[in-house]
Amino acid sequence: MFARKVSMHLKPNSLAEFTKRIEKDVLPLLRKQKGFQDEITCVTMGEKEAFGISLWETRENAETYNRGPYAEVTKFLTGLVEGTPQVETYEVSNSTFHKIAAAVAV
Repeated sequence: MFARKVSMHLKPNSLAEFTKRIEKDVLPLLRKQKGFQDEITCVTMGEKEAFGISLWETRENAETYNRGPYAEVTKFLTGLVEGTPQVETYEVSNSTFHKIAAAVAV
């Protein structure tokens, strides 16, 4: 399983609209993508920083999404974020929800 972390700086007073666009526009798009498993979106208490973690069955699924439909997501968030969101990709080593455990060397 792979995770994509997208970090961004929110513009002042944009949290309500940001949350609405994630729910109305981004999540339906993600649900249509091959290999998509889950999305977790987090916002700091001061509502200035946000990040989303999407979980994917394979690295290829995450990369395909990144090369194509992700551009549409950035359009949905135009006017709500400052600068360019930063994307990082990780291999998931543990998840209690998805029942994943890292292989242990013996």
